Amino acid sequence: MKPSLIRGGLHYAVLIALALLCVAPIAIIFATSLRQQVDIFAEPLNFLFVPTLENYRAVLEEDQFGRYLANSLLVGLCSTLITLVLGCMAAYGLARFRFKGRAAVAYATLLLRTVPLAVLAIPVFMIWSQWGLINSLAGLVLLYVAVNLPFTIWLLYGFVLQVPIELEEAAAIDGCGPVGVFTKVFLPLMAPGLAAAAIFTFRIAWNEFILALVLTDRETRTLPVAASLYITDLGVDWGRVMAMGSLIAIPPLIFTFVAARQIITGLTAGAVKG
Repeated sequence: MKPSLIRGGLHYAVLIALALLCVAPIAIIFATSLRQQVDIFAEPLNFLFVPTLENYRAVLEEDQFGRYLANSLLVGLCSTLITLVLGCMAAYGLARFRFKGRAAVAYATLLLRTVPLAVLAIPVFMIWSQWGLINSLAGLVLLYVAVNLPFTIWLLYGFVLQVPIELEEAAAIDGCGPVGVFTKVFLPLMAPGLAAAAIFTFRIAWNEFILALVLTDRETRTLPVAASLYITDLGVDWGRVMAMGSLIAIPPLIFTFVAARQIITGLTAGAVKG
């Protein structure tokens, strides 16, 4: 057998193994959500079971599920939009304008993202209490913007450096003003970077649990916090927890696929044709 075929076979075998490793937790969550409580704790584990949608029905019929879904969507979309607007302008300023300490500021934005979110819980709670932002969606949006903005600036900063400044200069020579250069020339070329930053920002805002648990109440809870309500002193209702987890995973997956398509579109649209 040719060495190239052996290397190719090993390459695909490793890829398949990694793919199965990534998909296995998702498959387990979905399969558990279709089991009754008695089947979940059956010993030995029975891989052949009668699927049921009872867990999904119980979760969807909760009085506050619609509110929690709306809260998560509002927080995720608003924080993503605000972060992209501020991050894009900050990255453009860091990349295009020359000033002392520019490199230090760029690296400092990335270092801020290394702070664990759990460390921020108590300080943020005390500050938000003084500002009257506890138990409000606006406070949660503001917090996620602050958390995601450093990495978004760093990510977009690299994309801005890859955009040739000659394109902006040519547009300015043709009579395009600063706002027109930014919106008509620069932003279309930044579509792949904006899509990547949107994926990162939305997933963090949608899935974050610790800060949302500390800063929300019954009316402003998000879906991850609502999922923890099935963990009580009497035990864990694993069926409903997994059903809630499956429902929570759907919007980020849809958003990721849509944004990923925009990344490919942006890359192909930026190709120079002869």
